[in-house]
Amino acid sequence: MILFGSLFNVLTIIIGTLIGRFLHGIPERMKETIMYGIGLAVVAIGLQMTFQTTQIVIVIISIVIGAIIGEWIDLDQKVNFLGQWIEKKLPAKKGSPGVAQGFVTATLIFCVGSMAIIGAIDSGLRNDHNVLVMKGILDGFTSIVLSSTLGIGVAFSAIPLLLYQGSITFLATLISRFVPDDLMQLFISEMTATGGLMIAAIGLNLIGLTKIRIANFIPGIGVVALIVTIVYVF
Repeated sequence: MILFGSLFNVLTIIIGTLIGRFLHGIPERMKETIMYGIGLAVVAIGLQMTFQTTQIVIVIISIVIGAIIGEWIDLDQKVNFLGQWIEKKLPAKKGSPGVAQGFVTATLIFCVGSMAIIGAIDSGLRNDHNVLVMKGILDGFTSIVLSSTLGIGVAFSAIPLLLYQGSITFLATLISRFVPDDLMQLFISEMTATGGLMIAAIGLNLIGLTKIRIANFIPGIGVVALIVTIVYVF
């Protein structure tokens, strides 16, 4: 079953969210401190990913062009609209966090990263789910902490995650036929670094230092693929 890894990942996020909701009664001051701690950890993870680049120029160009495309199509607004639509279907209790913030934040954290791509490719090519199982365990613990402060919206991030990782898994066989291994490795390293900057920005937003429209940077992942291909060919 080639989707076992992705389905396991989805299950751990949902279970983690449910566990985290039992912790929602902690004092507001403690919630605030926990959120700062999560934000700092997310910034550290993002920066660690960014340092994996071997071509920082590719990362910079991808982020800039991706931001231009994202602002042009207003992707952040569309992603938030989806979260708000879910929020209307499942309104939060008074004084509790809305669905949209948890959905958007968790989706970006869980979907952006090398483990999602590498794990999905391994599942499709070799029926090896070890990477996605490991990622699922990490995401499960992360969802416990996120949902304790950001609410039930974290659970809904499992939907785009399944579509994202599942699509890569199904396309993995085709990718292996047309993409050389060294090109794939270059793409993964630069995509990881570009995604790392986005994750670091998520951390800054969680801390409250910035209000960056992070979803508008997502087209940068596609830009990475284009630039890496051009660099590899020429």
